[in-house]
Amino acid sequence: MHRRDFLRTTACAAVLPGLAPGRSFAEDASGTRQARLLVGCCAYSFAKYLESGRWTMEDFFHYAADLGVQGVDVTTYWLKSTEPEYLHSLRHLAFKLGLGFSGAAIRTEMCQSEAGKRAEQVRNIQRWIDATDRLGASHLRVFTGDLPPGATTAQGISWVVEVMRPACEYAAQRGIMLGIEDHHGLTARATELVAIMQQVGSAYAGINLDITNFDAPTDEAMYADIAACIPYATHVHIRDHFGRTGGAVDLDRVWQMFAQANYRGYMSVEYESDKDARSGVPLLVEKVKMLCRKYSIV
Repeated sequence: MHRRDFLRTTACAAVLPGLAPGRSFAEDASGTRQARLLVGCCAYSFAKYLESGRWTMEDFFHYAADLGVQGVDVTTYWLKSTEPEYLHSLRHLAFKLGLGFSGAAIRTEMCQSEAGKRAEQVRNIQRWIDATDRLGASHLRVFTGDLPPGATTAQGISWVVEVMRPACEYAAQRGIMLGIEDHHGLTARATELVAIMQQVGSAYAGINLDITNFDAPTDEAMYADIAACIPYATHVHIRDHFGRTGGAVDLDRVWQMFAQANYRGYMSVEYESDKDARSGVPLLVEKVKMLCRKYSIV
């Protein structure tokens, strides 16, 4: 790029609005003009290898780089530690391999009826925000957890919001997004997820959108839930079969939905088939690469 073009570009960037305090991620993302869909891979795709100790996180990084993905999602279950020296070594390795980070992923149980347990969830998320910052990632996946017996959906949402608000305030200090994954229980359908996003009302809260995880009765209901969550999507997990119905996902249709919504971010393979990941993941990654080239500006 010529110097004059660089100066023109940076001058324009300087006047663009940033993430405004008190605005939701969906509101701040609404000004994006074109989709930018990046190819990612989740460490969870190789859960059997990492759980057994046959692979380390470093092995996963090398394999992902050889696959040609642009970023990795670090499932923290298999980190050796959260010591700064170790996290910095992973960050350095990712740089040497030319890998970005789509984010990190932790387990959380925010839907707690006891105030003390909710406070502990806030502290846990804060600790992992610090670890994510040291790793060099800008996104942290969290879970709401299940409703306690006898609790109502409204109560569950209020408890999650109570945890997310201070967690997002802390995340904002590090420039890190918190993405709640649609999983089961309270986040089994889009309605509850969107309600949580609207009540949290933070530019640092979003949805870690797994396109196959909704507990919807039909494939069409699955697509409807995906569409409802896309405006809040901060990271996307890709599989090729719906969890509940078992139906094959029309990935081209899904990519069209994200492109039309001007989503910018990672489309990360999270492989969970019975077939060996070393044969299944490359095939799914190639599909993701093709679709990102087809529907993205990059």
